Order: sequence, then structure tokens, then C-alpha cells
Amino acid sequence: MDKIWEEMYKAALAVQNGRKISGYVEAGGVAAAILSGSGKIYTGVCVDTCSTLGICAERNAIFNMITNGENKINRVLAIMPDGKSGAPCGACRELMVQLMPDDYKSVEIMLDREAGRIMTLGELTPEWWI
Repeated sequence: MDKIWEEMYKAALAVQNGRKISGYVEAGGVAAAILSGSGKIYTGVCVDTCSTLGICAERNAIFNMITNGENKINRVLAIMPDGKSGAPCGACRELMVQLMPDDYKSVEIMLDREAGRIMTLGELTPEWWI
């Protein structure tokens, strides 16, 4: 595993901090780090609500990146509540594809940090529905 993946892991771990915000909202069960086209790492945490108003950590990190003026993703790493890495959900994959319809297939996704298993978004999402 290269140095950038480790930096991404540490950045996501630093913001994870699973916590209860109110009787209806929890945050930080999952944390994510996105490596942008410029090489900057953006982070985000999931926000879970009792309705459909929540957001995944990966999309939160992507929106953080967009808020800061970037729109190209090179790598994605998510840390689950058990501390292991995992794949983005369908909604997160869809956002990445819509954001980069011509380049999404090359985005690297850390599936299993312990095993060093990396796949591209193109392998996870080979045929876009549009």
C-alpha cells in the first residue's frame, strides 16, 4: 500500500468520531477520504437521520471537494464502523459517475485496506445506466 492511501486512511480516521447528535441524528459511523485531481485529500462523515435526510461519508467528502472548487476524483477510501474499509454504496457510485461521466472508470476504490485490495469504479460499475 502506498503512502497516499495511508494518508487518506489517517485523514478519514481523524474525522470519524462516531457520535449521537440528537435523538434523531447520528454522525461519524463511517468516514471517507477522497483524493482529488489536484492531489488534495478531502474528508467527510456519514450523517444518519431517522428519515431520508442523511448522507453517506463518501458523498459528504465529495461535496466538501466540490465546495472547495474541485471536481475530479482519483481515489476513494471509506472506513466502516468496525474500522475496516469498504466499497461505496450505489448512490455514492452514481454521484461519482455523474460527476465524471467520461473519466469515472479510472477512479480507484480501496475495498479492503488490510489485504490491499483496490478496484476501479469502472470494475465496480462497468455499465452506467444513462
